[in-house]
Amino acid sequence: MVIALEAYLIILLALGAERIVELFIARRNAERAIAAGAIEVGQRHYRAMVIFHTAFLIACGVERLMRGHGAAPAIALIAVTAEILAQALRYWVIATLGPRWNTRIIVLPGAQPVTRGPYRFARHPNYVAVAIEMLAVPMIGGAWITAIVFSIGNAILMLVRIPAEERALGNSYAGAFGSLPRFIPRLRHG
Repeated sequence: MVIALEAYLIILLALGAERIVELFIARRNAERAIAAGAIEVGQRHYRAMVIFHTAFLIACGVERLMRGHGAAPAIALIAVTAEILAQALRYWVIATLGPRWNTRIIVLPGAQPVTRGPYRFARHPNYVAVAIEMLAVPMIGGAWITAIVFSIGNAILMLVRIPAEERALGNSYAGAFGSLPRFIPRLRHG
């Protein structure tokens, strides 16, 4: 399975379109939550995240164009499979959180944390999906430099984002998820 340049660029455009739709959904959810008394935190790093994710998709395409060839068939197949699984996890998160899902950190004071769906297994399943995508999407097109650089960049962003999110979610979140791992899923007892 060799991914042709045109097919890879279509994949990147589709992912870009998906992200734009997600931003519209997030904006709608944010407006509703804020109208209900929610507060937003972490605004300072949010713009950097948006720029980073935009640059990621562009870098994937640019590296593929510069490289002139895609990934070896076995690598492309593994990467496509990983991306499909990451997408499934992302949409499981979105479906589980419903109107509480957002790309921003918006917290409704007093709201109980969501502990169903993928949140039974890990505290941050959406960030697991993003981490998988940072490796898989570039590797579909053989953009291994982009995979490395943006995976490291994503890890750095998460060093800021996750503590900000966990602080904002407060004590009820800490109580519900204190014994659950952040990323590597495991079965939850009880």
